[in-house]
Amino acid sequence: MNACREALGSLLSQEVSLLSELAGLLEREHGLLVANDVDSLEKAMDERQVTVGKLLQTEDERRLLCRAHGRETDAEGIAQLMAWCDPSGMLKTRWADCAKGATQCRELNDRNGALVTARMRRVETLLGAITGQSQEAPTYGPKGAYASVRSGRVLASKA
Repeated sequence: MNACREALGSLLSQEVSLLSELAGLLEREHGLLVANDVDSLEKAMDERQVTVGKLLQTEDERRLLCRAHGRETDAEGIAQLMAWCDPSGMLKTRWADCAKGATQCRELNDRNGALVTARMRRVETLLGAITGQSQEAPTYGPKGAYASVRSGRVLASKA
């Protein structure tokens, strides 16, 4: 039981550290995206991939630990494992820190992805204008999303 708690505690600590490192890398990538620093961005993306690989390895080790103790590898299985090997609840804080770090990384990654998507749309629009292959420049609809391209004309918006 103590060996399990120590192993799980070590894995959770590693995960918290790696998630913090990943958040820093995602912040740095955002700055490089804003600055259009393509060369540095490629290096930063390589570093991010290494960190993600380490996170996946840590997750695999945690899953192996769950399986070794007859638990499922999902969140419920980890909760059961922690309840069994850590009845005092000392690891709950680290588990919560993992969840918080993962949420932060997801938000940062989504922000970076939105920036990349917006830039790609802009480039596509500009390329379409240059090549003459653009059907219509995208416009925003009433809910803020891009409106679908429609053929024909709107004669009246209300009857």
